[in-house]
Amino acid sequence: MPHFHLPPGTLWPAVVRKTSHALACGALHPIETTTSFIEDCGVCFVVRQVSSLARKDKARRQDEAGTRRAQADPFQPCDPDLLVGDISDSHLAVLNKFSVIDHHLLIVTRYFAPQEALLNVADFAALLACMAEYPSLGFYNGGRIAGSSQPHKHLQTVPLAGAGSTVPIAPLLALATTGTGEPEPCSVPGLGFPHAFAALDQTGPVDVLARIACERYYRLLGAVGLGAVEVEGEPHQSAPYNLLVMPEGMLLVPRRAAEVEGVALNALGFAGTLFVRNAAQMHTIRQLGPMTILRRAAGVAPPGRA
Repeated sequence: MPHFHLPPGTLWPAVVRKTSHALACGALHPIETTTSFIEDCGVCFVVRQVSSLARKDKARRQDEAGTRRAQADPFQPCDPDLLVGDISDSHLAVLNKFSVIDHHLLIVTRYFAPQEALLNVADFAALLACMAEYPSLGFYNGGRIAGSSQPHKHLQTVPLAGAGSTVPIAPLLALATTGTGEPEPCSVPGLGFPHAFAALDQTGPVDVLARIACERYYRLLGAVGLGAVEVEGEPHQSAPYNLLVMPEGMLLVPRRAAEVEGVALNALGFAGTLFVRNAAQMHTIRQLGPMTILRRAAGVAPPGRA
């Protein structure tokens, strides 16, 4: 297990301080959104319409073309104006430069590892150490089709509103029949797409929790038919997937499409939060329904299509 550099109770104040600094110096480029709510299949989905996403693309191109800092790997080195601090010997906490949700944190491996490499105990230890600091949702986009935009391995967290807060799909997760001891992966009634769910008690020493989480992660991969393939001696995913780590447990969803009718999705979509670029995409989600969008992204074809 890695040695932790994160004293208890210090992460949230550090995130807030670094956010203020990054905004003041122009290193952070938050993206404005308007929020709508769409009820579908027993879930109140949150849909954020991004009013300035084109600026994100433009700013990223300018960074890549016009500064020495821009390189294939933006995390080596990390921008010091976005670096929150060390989590452990193996991971750093970095603000998401183009954040749609305030205080969006990236949990980045200190040295390069590919995003398609399977998660390990050190990854889960860093994630769970951060999630223990304040109510948050953890997630991982396993590959570009799953919504990852960077090749360097990184997990992510976004804050939940407060103690007792949860994700939009929580009402369905409550119907899952699993325990907190040694649960086998199970299905969640109402989720009409391939997935596997397992409970995860997040109380206790982080090193113990990380080992349990990693074991259940491997079970979830197997439950949806994903295995490991060896690449240069390291286990990699056999296909794209999204992973959510929530107060209710862990949900893993295999991915077959990066977008549906132009609407791109990452792991947050399967927690019940979707993002759209414009009114046309908002209309698409209203017309098809959020759950249909998720089903197609996970590989369930609509009627009449192969």
